[in-house]
Amino acid sequence: MGFGWSTHAVLLVLVLPAVLGSVYPEQVHLSYTDKPSEMVVTWVTQDKTKESKVRFGQSSLEYTAEGHTTTFVDGGSQHRKIYIHRARLHGLKPGESYVYVVGGPEGWSKQFNFRAMKDGSDWSPKMMVYGDMGSRNDRALPYLQHNAHTGHFDAVLHVGDFAYDMHDDDARVGDDFMRQIEPIAAYVPYMTCVGNHEIAYDFGNYRHRFTMPGGDGTGMYFSWNIGPAHIISFNTEVYYYQSATQNNIRRQYDWLQEDLRRANQPANRRERPWIITMGHRPMYCSNDDDDEMCRNPANPIRNGTAAFWPNLEDLFYKYGVDVEFYAHEHSYERLLPVYKGKVCGGSSEPYTNPRAPVHIITGSAGDKEGQDRFQYHPAAWSAFRSDDYGFTVMDIVNSTHLTLHQVSSDKGGQVIDSMVLIKEKHGAGSYTCE
Repeated sequence: MGFGWSTHAVLLVLVLPAVLGSVYPEQVHLSYTDKPSEMVVTWVTQDKTKESKVRFGQSSLEYTAEGHTTTFVDGGSQHRKIYIHRARLHGLKPGESYVYVVGGPEGWSKQFNFRAMKDGSDWSPKMMVYGDMGSRNDRALPYLQHNAHTGHFDAVLHVGDFAYDMHDDDARVGDDFMRQIEPIAAYVPYMTCVGNHEIAYDFGNYRHRFTMPGGDGTGMYFSWNIGPAHIISFNTEVYYYQSATQNNIRRQYDWLQEDLRRANQPANRRERPWIITMGHRPMYCSNDDDDEMCRNPANPIRNGTAAFWPNLEDLFYKYGVDVEFYAHEHSYERLLPVYKGKVCGGSSEPYTNPRAPVHIITGSAGDKEGQDRFQYHPAAWSAFRSDDYGFTVMDIVNSTHLTLHQVSSDKGGQVIDSMVLIKEKHGAGSYTCE
């Protein structure tokens, strides 16, 4: 399986406009909506423009989508403004390729391309999954950029922590990071969840820079469908910060419960049998650097809080969530199926019809803080772990088979871990670990 180095990846890192004019479109990125016939394009200008448009088509720029502009005022001392443009493309032919440019008469971007999502659920989406990537020491970035241009991937799942940190230097670090990921995100939809490094100014840079579908309307939690999967992004930070009141915890919990209830209606679960979640801070990990997470038996994401005891581990178990992606720890760890700290599954084939969700921690894309070390003696639920820089590739093969591969940047794109998850039965109440 090839995820190896390419000289093209080096060149992509260096591709930037020769002069970043104040109205030059930059930081272009895509995101899915709830319709395969649509795509949202988001970009930035440093000064206000008169128009926000996307010109697009399958071979020529024959169509035009009108966008709108919002002014984002960073919370730093300079109260710096940037102008964020969004346009929704309609009438796309599912699975077909398109070219596009963004901007207006004052200046147009270079030409990009993307493939619209395929329709229905009878196909095999493939995604790159990772968290914790900064604008410095972003070790996985060249491999991610190269893979974005192969045409083999349908989406990116970035599981929190961007830029380190987007608000630094009056949000100029955020600008730098969004320029760095443009060679990925302008070609493959870049789907996100919020992390702890986005907290500044009430998560302002995260909420304004990304455009995610539905949910709370600001990307703090939402869900979307792709092929045979229903993917849920949620906010773990609601459990850790002063602004995360009991009402905020309850609001997200109620939304998650209702979303999972709808996803488990018989017709919906037949069409989208896989339910996959992404949240930044993990329920379990065997790193030895973080008492709040790995060594905390009262982990609030797993156990709830004194003020609001309903917890996410019980909720995800009850509704048959299949795979849970986390990051935060700067490493990779694959867990055996686990519930309440107990390994749930046979010893010979634990990922065949497992009796609890499978947790994956993939926070090793690279940032200025470096990698996290592990405890010397991990718990029984820890199946494989590595502190190599890298990212995860998820291939949802069909309604019963899903594969994961961990790609190491340190080892030149080598796959260092693989897993095949086989589920012959999905659904609420399908787990039997208790």
